[in-house]
Amino acid sequence: MSDGLYWLASYPKSGNTWVRAFIANLTHAGPEAVDINDLHTGDIASSRYWIETTLGFDTTVLNHEEIDRLRPVVYRWCARHSTAMAYHKIHDAYTFLPDGAPLIPPEATRGVLYLVRNPLDVAISFAHYSSCSIDQAITHMANPTFTFCGSHKRLYNQLRQWLLSWSAHVLSWADAPNLNRLIIRYEDMKCHSCTTFHTIAAFLQLPTEAAQIAQALHHYDFTRLQQQEAAHGFQEKAARAESFFRKGIVGDWQHGLSPTQIKTIIDQHGAVMQRFGYLDAHGQPITHFDQPETWR
Repeated sequence: MSDGLYWLASYPKSGNTWVRAFIANLTHAGPEAVDINDLHTGDIASSRYWIETTLGFDTTVLNHEEIDRLRPVVYRWCARHSTAMAYHKIHDAYTFLPDGAPLIPPEATRGVLYLVRNPLDVAISFAHYSSCSIDQAITHMANPTFTFCGSHKRLYNQLRQWLLSWSAHVLSWADAPNLNRLIIRYEDMKCHSCTTFHTIAAFLQLPTEAAQIAQALHHYDFTRLQQQEAAHGFQEKAARAESFFRKGIVGDWQHGLSPTQIKTIIDQHGAVMQRFGYLDAHGQPITHFDQPETWR
C-alpha cells in the first residue's frame, strides 16, 4: 500500500473550502487565481460518483448500511493505486461500522487535517447554508444522530454522512486512534494566516516557501472568493442558500446570537469549546485569539 490518502475533515461551515482554495492556488503554476468551481484537490469522501467509479457498479441498488461497508474498501483501493497526491474533503464524523471497523481506515490514511471552528459562529453560518433558523441549526448541532443525505425517500449525489453532534464530531476525529493528525482552528487561519497556513502546508507536504504561501493567501482572500461566486456562482452552494461565501469573519456570534442562544450552545458544547480555546477558565467565550494553536 502507498502512504495513503490525505483527508481534510471538518464539521460543515468550518473552513474546509477555504483550505481547498488555498491548496489549489498553492499548487497552481500560473499567476492567476484558480476558479472556485475548479478546486480539484481530491474527491469528497461521500461522493457517490467516486465510490461507484471505483467499484464499477451502480450503488442505487444498495441501502445506506451496505454502501457504508464498501466505503473502506474503496478508500483502501484508492490509497493503494493513487499515483498523485490528493486532499479529500470529508464531513463525516469518524465513525465505526457494526463490525467495529472504522469507516476511514487508518492504514489507508496518510494524514488528517481537522478544522475546528467556534460553534457560536458555526451556528449562524450553518443556518444560512441550510436555509433554516439559527435555533434549528443549534438543534441540529446538538443532535447525536444528525446526518446529511440520510433520507430513504430520495437519491442524492452524495452518500449518507453521519455528522453526529458538533461536539461528538470534533471528538470523533480529535481522539481517533492511530491517525497522523493535525488540528487547526478556523480562527487561527483568519487571525494568524501566514503562520497557520505554513503549518498546514508543511503537514500536507506542500510547498512552504513564504512567497508561494503569500500568493496563495492573496488569491484565497475571502473577498475574492465572494467576487468569484457573485460573478460565476459556486457549484457547492446549497440550492436554497443565497450564497456560500457569506461573511467568513471571526466573532459574528457577538452580533448574531441572542444571550439565550449563546447560553444554549455553551451548555451543550462547553467542554469541547474549552478544550480548543473557545472558553476561558470561567466558561466565558473568548473573543481574541492572540496566539495560534495546534493539536495532534
